[in-house]
Amino acid sequence: MPDQHHTLARADLVDLLTRAQRALVRALAGALEEEGVTVDQWRVLRALAAEERSMGELAAALEIPHATLTRTVDTLVDSAYLYRSQSAEDRRRISVHVSDLGHVKLRRLESLAAAHERALADRVGRHTVVDLAGMLRSLV
Repeated sequence: MPDQHHTLARADLVDLLTRAQRALVRALAGALEEEGVTVDQWRVLRALAAEERSMGELAAALEIPHATLTRTVDTLVDSAYLYRSQSAEDRRRISVHVSDLGHVKLRRLESLAAAHERALADRVGRHTVVDLAGMLRSLV
């Protein structure tokens, strides 16, 4: 028979992680709002700046549903931060790229995100943030 304390701890952990994630996203969203960008838009720009990806690869990497990702990418394309291109090898494959304007925007967003993370580290301690990030990486 499973230990009741361990079952409760797992349920608490999921709840705590969910609440912490939502609080962090809300705070970051407030910081990014001054640039007129959502957290998902920032995540998409970051992922695409790191490497060229198809929409399917991007959805999988960011764990964003395809419909939401399409709307997010459409908004970024409309703002000229991203552009799409068709693969020369497979005409069905559409890749998404960060434009020069998108790279400029991303630098500003990264600065805001870094300030947000520094404020968190000031509040809870840098070692706590580093340790927590390491623990979370091991969960994902």
